[in-house]
Amino acid sequence: MERRGWTVLIGTVLVAVLTALSLVIKVPYVALGPGPTTDTLGKGPDGKPIITVVHGTASTSKGQLRLVTVTVTDDLTLWSAVGDWFDRKYAVVPRDVVYPPDQSTQQTDQQQQQQFQDSQAAAETAAYRELGCTGPAVVSVGSVVKGSGAAGKLAAGDVITTVDGTKVTSTENLVKLVQAKPAGTTRTVGYERDGKAGTVSITTGKGDSGKAALGVTVTQKQPCKYEVKVSLGDIGGPSAGLMFALGIVDTLTPADLTGGTVIAGTGEITADGKVGPIGGIQEKLIGARRDGATVFLTPKDNCAQAAKAVPAGLRLVKVDTLHDAVQALADLRAHRPTPTC
Repeated sequence: MERRGWTVLIGTVLVAVLTALSLVIKVPYVALGPGPTTDTLGKGPDGKPIITVVHGTASTSKGQLRLVTVTVTDDLTLWSAVGDWFDRKYAVVPRDVVYPPDQSTQQTDQQQQQQFQDSQAAAETAAYRELGCTGPAVVSVGSVVKGSGAAGKLAAGDVITTVDGTKVTSTENLVKLVQAKPAGTTRTVGYERDGKAGTVSITTGKGDSGKAALGVTVTQKQPCKYEVKVSLGDIGGPSAGLMFALGIVDTLTPADLTGGTVIAGTGEITADGKVGPIGGIQEKLIGARRDGATVFLTPKDNCAQAAKAVPAGLRLVKVDTLHDAVQALADLRAHRPTPTC
C-alpha cells in the first residue's frame, strides 16, 4: 500500500476510535433543559386538584398559572455534552453546580425536595397575608432528629415561640435566628406544649447546609379564616413558590387573575411575599413558551438574564413581591402598562 493509502487508513482508524471513545467516556458535566410545566390551578399527576380549599369558597379561572421546572441530565458522555452544548435549549454546566461534591446525589435530591416543601409553606403564608390575614405564623415541631441537641427537650407538636428571647414569626425567621450564631452554640428556645409555655437550652449541631441547626423539622401555619391544602408530587427546589402563592390567591378570590390566558412564572417566595431569583431561567422560559404561556412573571433579579433569552411570543413582566404579581395581573387584564424586564 502506498504511503498516502496508509495515512488515510490510519487517520480513519483514529477517527473511529476517538468517536467510539466519545460515546462512552463520561464527563463531569450535566445538561440543564426545559422541564415540564404545571398549572397550579389544575390537577396533579394523581388526578386530584393541586390546590384544595379546606376553609373558604373556591373559585374557578379560565386561564392557567403554570409553574416551570428544569430537567437535569446526568452521566453525560463527551459526545452528548458537545451535542447539548450547541443546542440552544440546553445549558451544559459543571456537575458540581447541581450536585455539591460534599453531598451524595441522594442527599442533594432530599435537600431539593425539602426546599420544595418549604416553598409550599411559605407560599401559603404569603398568600394568606396577601388576602389580609396578618400576624406571626405559628411554627411547630414536626419531628426531632435522634441524637440532636433538641432530642429529649422538644417534641413533635411543640410550638417554637422564641430563640434567645427573639420572637419566631416564620420558619425562615427561625432559621435565620438559629444560624445567626455558629454550630455548637447553646441557645435558649421558648416553646408551648399543650397550652403551657416553657424554655429549654439547646446546643446546636450542623444541618445539611453545614450551618447551625436545632435538630428538628418544622411546619408553619398562618392563622387565617382561609385554609387550603397544596399537593403536587416530588418537584425539587424552591422556585415554584410564587406560582403556588398566586394559585392560592386566585382560588380563594372571585377574580380570575389569569384573564383567561396562560401565565407562567417562577421565583422563590418568602413568608412576607418577597420574590427572590432562581436558576435555570433560560430553560424555564423555553418550557413556558412551549406549553402555551404568553406572559412570564420574572423575579426582578433575573430580569437582565431573562431579557437576553426570551422566546418570541413571550412577554416578560418584572415582579419583586407577590403583591407586585397580583397587581401586574390586574394591569394585564385591564390592558394597562406593566413593569417589564
